[in-house]
Amino acid sequence: MTIQPPGPDEPRRPHGPRDPGDAWVVAPTGERYWGRFGAAGLLAVDAERGVLLQHRVSWSHFGDTWALPGGARHEGESACDGALREAAEEAGVPRTAVQPRVLSVLDLGYWSYTTVVGDVVDPFEPTISDPESRELAWVPVAEVADYPLHPGFAASWDRLRGVLDVRPAVIVDVANVVGSVPDGWWRDRAGAASRLIERIAGISDVGIPAAALDLGEQTWLPEWTAVVEGQARSAAEARGVDVVRAEASGDDAIAVAAERAVVAGRVVTVVTSDRGLAQRVTDAGAVARGARWLLDLLDD
Repeated sequence: MTIQPPGPDEPRRPHGPRDPGDAWVVAPTGERYWGRFGAAGLLAVDAERGVLLQHRVSWSHFGDTWALPGGARHEGESACDGALREAAEEAGVPRTAVQPRVLSVLDLGYWSYTTVVGDVVDPFEPTISDPESRELAWVPVAEVADYPLHPGFAASWDRLRGVLDVRPAVIVDVANVVGSVPDGWWRDRAGAASRLIERIAGISDVGIPAAALDLGEQTWLPEWTAVVEGQARSAAEARGVDVVRAEASGDDAIAVAAERAVVAGRVVTVVTSDRGLAQRVTDAGAVARGARWLLDLLDD
């Protein structure tokens, strides 16, 4: 579907005070890049309709080309927040409609651009809410390269397309990870589990480096599942983490979760130092990593 721009007599989106980030950065060789604190754009992926592209107006930088909704980041703003804010401002993308999955960063040292690849979890129709857009369109993945693309987006498209079908998931054996640190967890198993889940939530929207998952060069925001059992079943929920409360064996619940995730096409990592469980999930097609793997990520 293509959205046509508003007519000349229709109201445009009002602009407030200029943000300090709305400025050019000049490279040592003279090229100019928009965004004093870097820039970010959203590559929204809809399983049925393709990816959301923006047709830029002729007076914009590299006008009359197609690219992603995006723009300059604000000072102190994360790449995810910046991309989602810009997509809301330029294309009416609801902030809760897209779940970020991977960050692809072009870092020049003096300037950076982050492409946030996110899955549409609540279908929406984009709306032009910024004068920089001529059209907004859902474009099938196979047809993107046929469009006259912004040079920066064109240069990164092959790399971005290669990650569209990669969906990592991490399943945590909470009892095993908690038990690996002798900090008195046995006095309050639910409390210890809750603290671990809260720490996982702290990195769920920041992401983990690709090297930790052996998945290229991007930063990934995997689907997180924490499995609790026994006295820890009353552990608290946390944003960004799906808590599974095992009715019986925690190992069985983890094995089932891993099998289902593999069948669903996820790249699955199970965090456990239990050798028997590690063998079970490996046989199911997942990768098993010890408790230290996760603790190191949480300590970074």
